[in-house]
Amino acid sequence: MIKNLVSTYLKGIAMGAADVVPGVSGGTIAFITGIYTQLLESIRRITPSLFTLWRKQGIKAVWQHINGTFLCVLMAGILSSIAGLAKGISWMLTNHPIPLWSFFFGLIIASALHIAKQLPAPKITLRTVLAALIGIGFAYWITIANPLQLTASPLTVFLSGAIAICAMIYRGSRAVLFCYCSVCIVRF
Repeated sequence: MIKNLVSTYLKGIAMGAADVVPGVSGGTIAFITGIYTQLLESIRRITPSLFTLWRKQGIKAVWQHINGTFLCVLMAGILSSIAGLAKGISWMLTNHPIPLWSFFFGLIIASALHIAKQLPAPKITLRTVLAALIGIGFAYWITIANPLQLTASPLTVFLSGAIAICAMIYRGSRAVLFCYCSVCIVRF
């Protein structure tokens, strides 16, 4: 039991470190370390029906239902990592960006290979080629698009933050990209 808690805490530290680096997702680290499915399932179980479970069976049942120990230990690792590593990773980004980006790029490649091994061999059809070209085109467009200038109203900050927090969990995503897209959505 203690071994599992320490392992979960260390995985949280790794997720927090990834979340500090712009463009790297803690969800990718969760996937690589094998806790992604457990994390999503635990989060998925946090619904309004918990109040009914609490009234009928008590707080212990709620805690077990949402896998509360796992979530708390993981969150403690993430938060302590962000608090402890933010300055160090910022320093690395400024003074040694190539090794740092190389390390996280390697993690992303490792997760892509891990996913590829789990998928069946793709059938190359006109539809898949077209979908790949559209995805590549959209990704390129995001890199060259000019950001919008918006007033930081409470609504835009709230919506951008809500979308960005989802990007922290969604493996392989870029919180910056999600924020950029959310600003476009909010504006129009």
